[in-house]
Amino acid sequence: QVQLVESGGGLVQPGGSLRLSCAASGSIFSFNLMSWYRQAPGKQRELVARIFSDSTTYYLSSVKGRFTISRDNGKNTIDLQMNSLKPEDTAVYYCNVRNYGGDTYWGQGTQVTVSS
Repeated sequence: QVQLVESGGGLVQPGGSLRLSCAASGSIFSFNLMSWYRQAPGKQRELVARIFSDSTTYYLSSVKGRFTISRDNGKNTIDLQMNSLKPEDTAVYYCNVRNYGGDTYWGQGTQVTVSS
């Protein structure tokens, strides 16, 4: 069983930055896909960014150029650097991983609020 713990959320003004981190209980080398999702109130959960084991990345069009997903093999974390934040980025952000066996795991989520 893999446990994922997100951190780094909080309240930030528009234009500000936050860095989310997802700490995995197992080695991230066991995952072939690592992703960040978000869910705003009254909306469906959506994929924000993902990184594959070969370091290929994908971004939601509305965050492209502002968000960067990365993996830290030494710290066993999947990070999301978020710059130029907008009020519409307000949501609960979730970490998700998939291992080579196809099993997926979710973190508990971390709240990001962008407001002046």
